[in-house]
Amino acid sequence: MKILLLCSLAGIIWPLMVFAEPNSGLILWYQQPAKSAMNEALPIGNGRLGGVVFGGVEHERIQFNEDSLWTGDDNPSGDDNTMGAYQAFGDLILSFDDGVDASVQNYRRQLDLATATTRTEFTRNGVRYVREAFASHPAQVIVIRWSADKPGAITGHVELKGTHGEQTAADGKTLSFRGTLSNGMKYEAQARVLARGGTTDGGQFKACDEVVVLLTAGTDYAMDYAKGYRGELRSLNFPSKSYDELKAEHVKDFQSLFNRVSLDLGRSDNSLPTDKRKRQPDPGLATLLFQYGRYLLISCSRPGGLPANLQGLWNDSNTPPWHSDYHSNINVEMNYWPAEVANLAECHLPFFDLVRSQLPAWRKVSGAKRGFAIRTSHNITGGMGWKWDKTANAWYCQHFWEHYAFGQDKNYLREVAYPIIKETVEYWEDHLKALPEGRLVVPNGWSPEHGPDEDGVSYNQQIVGDLFSNYIETANILGVDREYRDKIAGLRDKLVGPQIGRWGQLQEWMTDRDDPNDHHRHTSHLFAVFPGRQISVARTPELARAAKVSLDARGIDPSSDVREWSFAWRTALHARLHDGESAYQMLQQLFSDRNTCPNLFGLHPPMQMDGNFGITAGIAEMLMQSHEGEINLLPALPAAWPTGRVTGLRARGGFNVALQWKDGRLIEATIRSLTGQPCHLRYGTRTEEIPIRRNESVTWRP
Repeated sequence: MKILLLCSLAGIIWPLMVFAEPNSGLILWYQQPAKSAMNEALPIGNGRLGGVVFGGVEHERIQFNEDSLWTGDDNPSGDDNTMGAYQAFGDLILSFDDGVDASVQNYRRQLDLATATTRTEFTRNGVRYVREAFASHPAQVIVIRWSADKPGAITGHVELKGTHGEQTAADGKTLSFRGTLSNGMKYEAQARVLARGGTTDGGQFKACDEVVVLLTAGTDYAMDYAKGYRGELRSLNFPSKSYDELKAEHVKDFQSLFNRVSLDLGRSDNSLPTDKRKRQPDPGLATLLFQYGRYLLISCSRPGGLPANLQGLWNDSNTPPWHSDYHSNINVEMNYWPAEVANLAECHLPFFDLVRSQLPAWRKVSGAKRGFAIRTSHNITGGMGWKWDKTANAWYCQHFWEHYAFGQDKNYLREVAYPIIKETVEYWEDHLKALPEGRLVVPNGWSPEHGPDEDGVSYNQQIVGDLFSNYIETANILGVDREYRDKIAGLRDKLVGPQIGRWGQLQEWMTDRDDPNDHHRHTSHLFAVFPGRQISVARTPELARAAKVSLDARGIDPSSDVREWSFAWRTALHARLHDGESAYQMLQQLFSDRNTCPNLFGLHPPMQMDGNFGITAGIAEMLMQSHEGEINLLPALPAAWPTGRVTGLRARGGFNVALQWKDGRLIEATIRSLTGQPCHLRYGTRTEEIPIRRNESVTWRP
C-alpha cells in the first residue's frame, strides 16, 4: 500500500486535480419534436421556476411551472378534495407568422446537462434556425432565444396562456396574466419579448434577426404557518442583461453545483438519439442517467424554494395523478437520497424548510401530546390526504440526521436537526406498545403499500429503531440529554427487531407469513438495509443473507406491479448487499420503455420523478458506501463497468471521494477530509485507518 500525502495547499489542489475532467457528452437528443409534456419534452428549471421544452418547428411550446402554485389548505380531516393539488401554471408559445409552407430538414432537439440548456435546430426554407432555452437561477427567469443564420428571417408572435381561464394582457413588450385560485392564492406570470432587427408590437415581431423572450411567474405563497402560508405576491422583475450575459451567468451558477461530480463508467456511444439509444444501452448511458438525476435535483430543489414533489417541478395538469403531492411512504424520501452522496447538500435544504414550516399544522392535526404524525400524502400548507403512515415522521428525521452525517455541521445539528429528532423520539416514546413479554412494537402499523394494519410491522420497527439510533448519536455528539439518551437506548433494545422466517427470508411482518411468490413493488421491510443501516454484510451477515432471500423473491417479473422507482430502490438494496451483478440488472430495467419515458423521466405510469433521483443514489452505492463507519470502495462493481473513474462523491464523516479502477480492480482512491477525523477505508476484505488533516487529501493505492 502507498499513501501519498498532499501539502497544506490541498484545499486548493483538490478542485483542480479532481474536478478538472469536464462532464462532456451528457446530452439527451432527438430527431423529432415532443408530443407529450411529461413523457417527451425536455425539462429545465432553476429550483423555483421550470418548464418543459417541446422543440416544435411552426410552434415552439414551453409548458411552465412555479413550485408553489397549489390549491388546497391545511385541512384536519385528511380529505383529498381539500388537500388540493399542484397546478400547471401556463404555456409560452413562439410561432412562425411568415406564411411560408416549407419542409424541414436536419432537425435536432437536445438537452445538454452540462450547461442546463435545451437547443432545437432545423433548416426551413433554406434558413437555419436555432432556439435555445434555459432557466436562470441568478436572474430568476426562463430565457428563450430564437435566432437564424439569415438576417430578418424571423417573423411571428409570442403567446402567454394560463391554465385557469385567465385573460392575457399586452403592454408594450410585456405579456402578462394573473389570477386567484379557489383557496385564495394569488399568482401572476409575465413574458417580455425583445427583438434585434425588424419590428415588434406587443407579442408580434416581423423580419427580426433574433428574438429573446424572458418569462417569470410567482405566487403569494409564504412558507410560514403563522401567516396562513400567505404573504405578498412575488415581485416579478426582468434583468437588464444581454442573452450572452444571462447564459454565461446561468452556466456558471449551475456548474458550481453540477461539476462537483464527474463519472466515467466506460464506453459511451451517443450516435443514436436517446429514445433509441436507451433500448440498447451502453455504460455511458448509465453515466447519463446518474447525472440526469443530479441535473433534475439541481433544477427543481434550490435553497429558498420548495422541495421536489412526485412530478418534480414538471407537472402539466391541474388534476395531476396523486395530486403531484409529497408521498411520505418512500417517494419524497427517494427524491433526496442522492442529495448528500452526490454532492448536492444545498439541494436537500428545501425539504428541511418545508417540514419545519408544516410542523405546527401537523402537530395540531395529529393531536399528539408530544411530536407529530403525518399521512402518506401532504401538500405545502399543512394539509394531508390519504392514510396515516405512522412512522413517516421518523423517516423524515433520517434525512435531517444524514445531512449532518455527511456534512458534520454541529451548529446545524444543534439548531435544526436535534429539536425535530427529539420531539419525534418523544412521540414514539408515548406511542410504542408493550407486548406481554416486554418487547415494544409500533401499534397498528402498515407495510406500504402492502398487507393489513397490525402491530410490529417490520417497516415500522426498523424506522423507529433508526430514529432512536440517530437520536442517541446526536445526543452523544452534542453532549446533551444523557439520562434521556440512556432511556431511549433502553427502549431501542426492547424493540422487536428483524426476524428470519421459515424459508430463510427477512420477515415483513412480526408473524412468519411471507409468501415467496409475492412480487409486490414495495420492499418496505428492507428499510434496514437501505436507506437504513441496521442490516449489513459485515456486521449482521445472517440478516443480510435473509434480506437477499427476500429481495430475490420479489423478482422483476414484468407482469407484476414493479415500477421504475422499485428498480431504483432495488439497485441500492443489492448494492448494500454487495451484489453488483444484481444491482446492475436492476439498473438496466430503467432503460426499458416500460419504466422510463423517451425523455428518461421515470414512468410509473404515469410519469413520476423518484426513480430518477433514486437511481443516482443507487449507482453511487455501487461505487462507494459509508454507512458502516468506514468508506467502502467499489463494494458492488459489476463486470459491465471494468474500467472507470468517479470524482466528487461524498462520504459520511465529512469526506470527499475520488476513485479510479481498471480491469475490475481499484487503482487509487483520493480522499479529502473536511474535518480532520480519522478515515477508515475498506476495499474488499482489506481495511486501513488513514490519518488526514482537515482540508487535506490522501491518495491511497492498494
